Amino acid sequence: MTAVFGHGRLRLYLLKLLADGPRHGYELIRLLEERFLGLYAPSAGTIYPRLQRLEGDGLVTHTAAGGRKVYEITDAGRAELRQRADELATLESDITASVQDLSALAGEIRSEVRGSVRDLKRELREATRQTRRTRWAPPTSDPAPAPGPAASDDERLLAEFDRRLAAFGTEVGALVRARRLTDSQLRTAIRVLDGALDGLRRLLR
Repeated sequence: MTAVFGHGRLRLYLLKLLADGPRHGYELIRLLEERFLGLYAPSAGTIYPRLQRLEGDGLVTHTAAGGRKVYEITDAGRAELRQRADELATLESDITASVQDLSALAGEIRSEVRGSVRDLKRELREATRQTRRTRWAPPTSDPAPAPGPAASDDERLLAEFDRRLAAFGTEVGALVRARRLTDSQLRTAIRVLDGALDGLRRLLR
């Protein structure tokens, strides 16, 4: 769970979302994900236990609709929101700041990934050109060149690829560790890296 929701603040924000109208658990998860621009989404294991506690405290109630529980805020829940209006305003401000931090981190990682992917694409294109030149070289009366130089070019490009890949992993790891990221920020970083890997898979098909 993102750090901004520590100390019972997620409970307060759930009440705020339910004050806008009845919701089932999935809708609350989606609304939270939208609020964080897709950079954070709570799990069902985070949301439903809190809804159950809110219901046990008499702050929400639920009805069954289409096989789902639809939660609705009670008068007691609205009273708690009014009592904690200042705390809710501070929470909204903290969420805005957290979204900005997460967006900046995601932008930094994407820039690193894009730069590395561009380098990899350039090197792969060069390797392809080297292979084509070797494969389609016109015949001559001179003795066929030894395979060593062509193989050395391929090996050089592969070695450069390995070096850059290792440097990329080291740099991203150092960047992430230096920032002392929260769990939600680390999950965002993982999603960015997964996106880069998908892009490479499409490139190399």
